[in-house]
Amino acid sequence: MNANFMRKLAPLFNAKVMGFLFNFYPPFLAAGIRIHSVSDDYSTIKVGLHSYGLNLNYVGTHFGGSLYAMADPFYMIMLIQKLGSGYIVWDKAARIEFKKPGVGTLRAEFHFSEAEFADIRQKADENPKYVFEKQVQIKNDHGEVVAVVDKVLYVKKKEKGVTPQLRKD
Repeated sequence: MNANFMRKLAPLFNAKVMGFLFNFYPPFLAAGIRIHSVSDDYSTIKVGLHSYGLNLNYVGTHFGGSLYAMADPFYMIMLIQKLGSGYIVWDKAARIEFKKPGVGTLRAEFHFSEAEFADIRQKADENPKYVFEKQVQIKNDHGEVVAVVDKVLYVKKKEKGVTPQLRKD
């Protein structure tokens, strides 16, 4: 199941079903990532990273790429679902800071308040583009922060009658 197929399915299913289906997305399966819950309005997504032999690094802790993968798409997906088809949303950049070794099950909770969604929509409507940063903490079973991921997101209101094209270069 690829991401383009998932995006086409999204309008057909509610948020909880989409969260369940994302659990079968091959990069998540391979990394040990599970979507535990998606709120009906896409304001909150809870994700876990479960430890198994193939996602551990040389020293026996979670592979850093798996920690990043569990934080990669969710803010973008939430904005796409909440803002609707009248907006272009992209992940522009990211930075991860590892705080301590990640062992056992790790968790991250992605959240936008209704006020944040409204502010993003307003800024995208009033400006040619809106670029902002949103942070998520990855925690272990004891609630300790293992890593902090800063996502840079790009939001732009679509021009009427113009279909965005992907760059070929």
